[in-house]
Amino acid sequence: MTDAAVAGTDWQAWQDSWDRQQEWYMPDREERFRVMLDMVEAVVGPKPRVLDLACGTGSITNRLLRRFPEATSVGVDLDPALLAIARGSFDGDRRVTFVTADLKDPAWTEALPHDTYDAVLTATALHWLHTEPLTALYGQLAGLVREGGVFMNADHMIDESTPRINAAERAQRHARMDREKAAGVLDWADWWALAAKDPVLAEPTARRFEIYGEHADGDMPSPRWHADTLRAAGFAEARPVWCSPSDTLLLAVK
Repeated sequence: MTDAAVAGTDWQAWQDSWDRQQEWYMPDREERFRVMLDMVEAVVGPKPRVLDLACGTGSITNRLLRRFPEATSVGVDLDPALLAIARGSFDGDRRVTFVTADLKDPAWTEALPHDTYDAVLTATALHWLHTEPLTALYGQLAGLVREGGVFMNADHMIDESTPRINAAERAQRHARMDREKAAGVLDWADWWALAAKDPVLAEPTARRFEIYGEHADGDMPSPRWHADTLRAAGFAEARPVWCSPSDTLLLAVK
C-alpha cells in the first residue's frame, strides 16, 4: 500500500464507525468513559501519564486528550488493523505513542517507553483473556502503576450468583440489538467485513484474524473476582465505581 493511499485515508471516519459499532453493544459507552476520566482526575490529577491498555483504535486516548490536553498516552495492542487506525488518527501528536505487544507474552512490558504510569486504563478488552493469564497480567500492572496511581477496567463482568437477573438483562439487551440491527446498524462482523474490503486496512485485517480468530474465548468473572485479584496482586484498594446491568468499571488504587 502506497504512502499516498495511507495519507488519504479518512481515519476519523473509521474512528466514528468503530464508535457506532461499539455503541450498538454498549449504548452507555460514553458514560463509562466519562466516569473513568472523572476518577483519573480525582485520584491522579489532570496531567497524567496514561497507559491505554489493549487500546484498539485509541478510543480512551482520544477522550483523555480532549479532556486533559496536557496528558500523555502510551497505547499498547496487538491488533494490526485497529493499531493502523490509531496510528493514522494520532499521526503527528507528540503526546501519543503506540506499541505493538501481546499482553499474554510475559515480556510485553519491555516494549513500553516508561517504567511507571499514573493510570492504566482499559475498556471492553480483557474479557478476551482467561482468568489465569488475566491474573498474571494484573500482577504485572501492579508493577507498572506508581504508588497512589490507578488501574481501571471497564468490561463485561458477570455475577453468576444472579442467574434470573442475568437472563432478563440479556433478553432485554438482545431484543434492543435485534431492533437496531433490523434498522441497519453495523455489528462486529459487518464492521470487519468493511475493513477487509478497504485498500489500506485489508492486509492488517487479514493478519488480525490470523492472530485472534473470530471471537473472544476468554472469561468474564464477577466484579468481586476482579477486585479480589487486584488486591492480591498488590493494589491497596479496588471496587466498582460505575456499572450497568451487564458491565462494570472497576477502579484499583496502588
